[in-house]
Amino acid sequence: MSRLEVNRSGEMEVFVRVVELGGFSAAARALRMTPSAVSKLVARLEARLGARLVNRSTRRIELTAEGSAFYERAVRVLADLDDAERGAAASAAPHGRVRINANVPFGDHFLLPLVPEFLALYPDIQLDIVLTDQVIDLMEERTDVAIRAGELKSSRLVARKLGETRMMVVGAPAYLARCGTPRVPADLAGHNCLKLGYARAIEGWPMLEGGQATMVAPLGNAMTSNGDALRRIVVGGLGLARMAVFQVREDIAAGRLVPLLEAFNPGDLEAVHAVYLGQGRHLPARVRALLDFLAQRVEMGT
Repeated sequence: MSRLEVNRSGEMEVFVRVVELGGFSAAARALRMTPSAVSKLVARLEARLGARLVNRSTRRIELTAEGSAFYERAVRVLADLDDAERGAAASAAPHGRVRINANVPFGDHFLLPLVPEFLALYPDIQLDIVLTDQVIDLMEERTDVAIRAGELKSSRLVARKLGETRMMVVGAPAYLARCGTPRVPADLAGHNCLKLGYARAIEGWPMLEGGQATMVAPLGNAMTSNGDALRRIVVGGLGLARMAVFQVREDIAAGRLVPLLEAFNPGDLEAVHAVYLGQGRHLPARVRALLDFLAQRVEMGT
């Protein structure tokens, strides 16, 4: 078989995905292929090269020495190929569908208001936006970009920081009139402290006392996995909550919420990232355009 009859770049792409995603099934989902097709393609590549690239097991793959060397070279070749294609298509406008998953507060305050401007700049892109505070699997949900707040767990996802915001404890005037205003962190033990109930939420509220950082455990009679829902029930006077400043800035200005215990606020910042699969060499122009736009236009403030 001549080299012209072999899609070598396609084979490299599949092999690199197998390595980076940790298996044939994961690569198959990302590439919209069957696991058997991916396995056969890698086997064909090994046969053509005359070398075993991976040792297979039921749960994982392990690169051989030859596989590691081929992976590093394949990554460089694909990067060079992508650079060449971007250079040749520099005048072509990004186009196609971008599926983005964002938490509700970020979606309401930043993403949705920016959609008209983005689509005016890129009329050939179609946005598919899903707002949820639940952490999703990007491959399973066929999602290009997800917005995540807080500390990121180690994963194969690539993260791009969009901004960060300060946190603060807030309560509604009606609640404070009914239950009193906490003056020191210890007073929180006598208050209905509401919190977010999802896997990435921190367990306590950081406070400064005597120059030392402490963690106060919020105890309350309600929790929610939706940040905007938490804001609404706090505005409604159910209890206190510790929230991102950008979520409550308008409520504070309008008098619907009051900042509390600011003298004990450690000033910690919550980062917001856009996460996606694959390094730059695998990033479609339409996804890159969205990431660049958000990085330039999102201004969270502290």
